[in-house]
Formats: sequence, C-alpha cells, structure tokens
Amino acid sequence: MTLTEPTPRQGSSLPSPRFRPEINGLRAVALALVLIYHIWIGRVSGGVDAFLLISAFLLTSSFAARAANNRPFATARYWRRIFLRLAPTASAVLLATLASIILLFPEIRWTQLIQHAWASLLYGQNWALVLESGNYQVSDVSTASPFQHFWSLSIQGQVFVLWPLLLILAAVIAQRCKYSFTRIATVLFLTIFLGSISFAIAEANAGSGSAYFDTRARLWEFALGSLLALALPYVRLRPGVRVALGWVGLLGLATCGIVIRDVAAYPGWGSLLPTLSAALVIVAGATAHRWGADRWLTVRPVQKLGDLSYGIYLWHWPLLVVYFVANQKDAVTLAEGLGIIALAVVLAWSTERFLNRPLNALTATHERRSTSILVVLAVIVAVPLLGWQNRIHHAETQLQNQSRELNPGAAVLDATSIERSNNALPIPAATALDEQWGNAGPACDRTHAPDNAAIDSCHQIEPTTPPQKTIAVIGDSHARQLMSGIIPLAHERNWRVISLLKNACRYGAESRERDPECNAHNAAARDYVQDLSPDAVITLGTMSLAQYPRETVVPGYEAGISPFLEMGIEVLAIRDNPRFDFNMYECVATHGSSAAQCNPPRNEVVPSDNPLERMSAEFPLLHSIDFTDAICTQSTCPAIVGNVYVYRDYDHLNKTYVETMIPAIKREILEKTGW
Repeated sequence: MTLTEPTPRQGSSLPSPRFRPEINGLRAVALALVLIYHIWIGRVSGGVDAFLLISAFLLTSSFAARAANNRPFATARYWRRIFLRLAPTASAVLLATLASIILLFPEIRWTQLIQHAWASLLYGQNWALVLESGNYQVSDVSTASPFQHFWSLSIQGQVFVLWPLLLILAAVIAQRCKYSFTRIATVLFLTIFLGSISFAIAEANAGSGSAYFDTRARLWEFALGSLLALALPYVRLRPGVRVALGWVGLLGLATCGIVIRDVAAYPGWGSLLPTLSAALVIVAGATAHRWGADRWLTVRPVQKLGDLSYGIYLWHWPLLVVYFVANQKDAVTLAEGLGIIALAVVLAWSTERFLNRPLNALTATHERRSTSILVVLAVIVAVPLLGWQNRIHHAETQLQNQSRELNPGAAVLDATSIERSNNALPIPAATALDEQWGNAGPACDRTHAPDNAAIDSCHQIEPTTPPQKTIAVIGDSHARQLMSGIIPLAHERNWRVISLLKNACRYGAESRERDPECNAHNAAARDYVQDLSPDAVITLGTMSLAQYPRETVVPGYEAGISPFLEMGIEVLAIRDNPRFDFNMYECVATHGSSAAQCNPPRNEVVPSDNPLERMSAEFPLLHSIDFTDAICTQSTCPAIVGNVYVYRDYDHLNKTYVETMIPAIKREILEKTGW
C-alpha cells in the first residue's frame, strides 16, 4: 500500500504527499505486536490502534495536500482505489475461511458464522460484534469467530467513506467563510476527537462490552491521526529531539500490552498510549541519524513486512482459529505459532503477487474498471454464501416437515424408556438453534406496562374473555425457556400471564451475588407484582451448577418471595434444570448420542434432595414445582430424549423440547397447586 504524507513548505500551504518508509516500518511493528499478542498471549496489544491512527493520518495528508494546492479531491476515484486495494485479499480470505468452516466447524456455529461472513463482506463486522456483545443468547460461543478480526477493517472501511465527506465539508465551509482549510478541518476533527473519546470512556465506565467494536468509540483514534496530519507541517524540531521522540514512541507502542492489561481500557484512555506512541514515531520522521529509530524501521526486512502487513493481518486470525478447531485446542506452542505466521506470510505474498497486482494493473489505464472488479469480487463471495444458506434452509425445512411422531421428546419418559427411530434425524437442526429460545409472547399493553425503567421487558398473554387467573412470571432466561410450555396452559385455562424477564438475572431479594442492574430489576419487579396483586407468581427457586454441589437455592429467594406470600399470593417455585460444563448439543455432534459424556448419570447431575420441598412445607402458599422427570430418565440426564435434543447449549432447554414437555408441565403445576 502506498504511504503518503505532507512535508513542510513555506507559509501555510501543504505540499504534495510523498512516501514515508518509516511509517511503513511502523506498520510492520504494529503488525508484529498484533501477531504476538493474538497467537501466544491472548490480550490486546495496541497494534490495531496504531493501524487506525496511521490510516487516518495518510488519508487526511493526501486530501489536505490537494486542498492546499487547489486540486480537486476526486473522492469517487479515491474510493475506487482504496477499496480495490482492500477487496482482493479480503475476498480471498473470506472464501478460504468459508471453505474451512464447512469442512471443520460444527454445524451449531454455522448460522452465526454465516452472519459474520456477510457482515465482513459488507464492512459491518464490528456492528455484528456490538450486537452480539449485548445479546445474552449468543454469549456462550465456545470459540472465537474466524471473521472476528474483520471488525477493524470494517471500521476503516466506514471511515474511508465518511472522512472524505467530512474533508469536503471542511473545504466548503472554508471557501464560503473565507477561513483556511486547515483551521476548519482542525476544529472539525478536534470536535470528533473530544466527543468520541468521551463516549468511549463513558461506555467503559458503564461496563459496556461493546465499546471495543463500536465505530463511535473509535472515531477519536482516526481524528487524532487527522489532527496529526494537519499539524505536522508546522512542527519544527531539532534532530536530537526527533531521535528521542522516535525511540520513546517505539518503546511506548512495544510495551502497551504489558503496561495496560485491562481490555476495558480500550478504546478509551488505554488506547491513548499506542496512538500517541505511533504519533511520536510519525513526528520523529526520517531523522537520517545513525541512532534514529527510523534507521531500523527502514531496513529491507521490516519494509517487506510492512508491505505485506494488511494481508498477513487478514490471514493470520482465521488460520489460528481454524487450527484451534481442527485440533480441539485453545493455545499453541512457539513452534506452532511460528508455523501459523509463516503460512500467513506465504498466503499474504501469494494474494498480493497473483491477485492484487494483476487486478490493480487492469485499472492502471482504465480506472473505471475498478468498480466492475469490486462488484465481481463481491459476487464471487456472495454466491457461495447464498448457496450455503439455501442448502441449510432446505435441510432445516426437511427436518421441520418430518413427522412429529418420530420426535416425541419428553413423551417417551412416561413410558420409562427412551425410544428413538432409526429412520429419523433428531430435532432441532444445529443451524436452527438461534430460533430455540423461549418466546414470552407480545409486549404488555398500556394498562399493564410498567413505568419503571429498571424493568427490562414486560410480556403479556391476554385471554379473549375475562381471565380466570392472573399470573406473574419473574426471572431470567431459565424462566423464559419455560414460557413455551406455560403459554399453552394459560390459553387452555384462560389465564392472564405477565412476565418480567431479564437474562442472567434470577429473581430474589437484593444480594451481593447479583450486579446492581439485576438487583434494581428485581426490586422493581417485586413492586410491580405487589401493585398488580396477581393470583400467583412463578419463579425459579433453585439455581443449578455445573460442578458440585450441583444445585443451590437462589440467593435471597425466601426474602424475595416473602412479600408475595404475606399478601396471600401463591408462589410456584420451579426447580432449575441441570447445568453442565460442556455444550450438550456439541457433545452429540462430536462423540455421538450414545456416548457416556453426553448421558451423565442423574444422581451425579441432580441432587436427590430438592431444597424447595422443605421450604414449601413451611409455607402453605409456596408450591415446589419439579420438571426433572420430564428432562431426565431415572438413571441419566441425556442430551437427546425421544429423538429431540434436550439442550441448545450448556444449560438452556431447546424450545422444541419444552413444547414436548407441555403435558408434564400441565400435570405438575395443576397437581401441586390443586387448580
């Protein structure tokens, strides 16, 4: 990639850009840090932050030089050139990664990875990760996505579109208001810098896990690079100072991952160290001093690494993740890591030599061809991706149309044995697991919608005639998953059901074991239910554990339900389903449905003593509800029952299986309550 930046001229004008080999060397250093920390350390290095600053510095330098020389910005031409430079290698990596996923990755991950592939192709991978980081339902992915590293390329692509528009805006304002372009652009990017870094720090302080991938939290790094590009032509430093700055910058960048280990510090205050360090190296520039850092940054091997840095970055991550999946490992040795790097270098060189250069040569004399080439590259990736999606959809449709007599699920447990047809596949399909979360129904109407912002959601099942009972459901995802069995019973019995659910927030009185948001939600839900004064409240009374003692009463549970009992409201305390330290669905895919590890003994998974039984004996209005016999046999707690997968992950029941539990849910609730 051509690296350009302005050099000083007399007066206030900016020059034409020129190549800066020390910046190419700086890119090589940033890449080396990314490789080392990704492959062996598993922590943020600050290298990507330096990449982002460099890209904005070069972009702004080029456009500022055009503005100073009264040359047209030629934005459309810039966009064609920059994306043609990015697209060939990105397309090759996407295609190779897709092939690896089909061959090596478990089907349980295909749906998510297809979404990631589309997001990466369309420069939106960072937003896909932002959405997932706030989505509890995809938080249990066992391995990283091989497309995850496209987040930084996606943000760069978004900025490569946005920045020229901002620079055009600055030029228009400068022309109309008779101010200098540099002054207007400086004010514009300083505003973006202050707003973005404030947002990033605020998100980090709020504990947001999505800020790392959020474009808004990253714009300040680009703005800093732009401010550097605008200010650098006016900076005059002595040779000795420039030498010192170069080494201070390199040292700061190299030690960033050691000094700042908390990933929550990025991209807020923590990212100031790598970005400012990279800025110091750029300010130092070409010192031509025997002890200057630039002397080492411009040696031939470092320059070659800088030339291939983009390709190596794109290739190394999927190679690493694919190696993990293929070998069922989560770490590599020094030799294995070096092998991955070597292969990434070879692939980066090959794509540059046999793909990038020929395609760029086609546009050397006819630049408008680049648009056609970009379209062709996108289609080459999109067509197999669409084909894969259609194949998955067809397989899911066939499975859904399979006679339900072949998939009885929990119904076979009434016969004390598990029956499974040899002529049918178990359901649901691995690729359909995203649809297997319980549905709590439509949102609450105006009459019943809570006015407390601490309550995350309110769902309401309303009968067509006056309700025979009003029931409130409070809890987390384990309460949500049972709604697929409770709602049919509500329709049959003419109940109004109002559910106040918050993922990862089991209901109980305030406890240090819960985060403040969960405690606030539970307190607001308690107040809401007291005002509603329903006939009954359904909650989870126990919490299953992956290890011994395997089950415990929900923290603060008795204190949490006491206000309801005192009001004469019945409480249905449901015993939690078993939890495991491995993915039950993947267990079957890896070891087979009859493998011992996929069919753990019931007495090891479910304690014989249900603590809710003792509690219900003390409180007549408290009913202990236990669905274990609809999930486990008398001897095991299998991954598949009645040709239906019981679990979608470590501890959540599949909606399809819960639907086969409806008769058992009805029987248990009606018998225990006497309704």
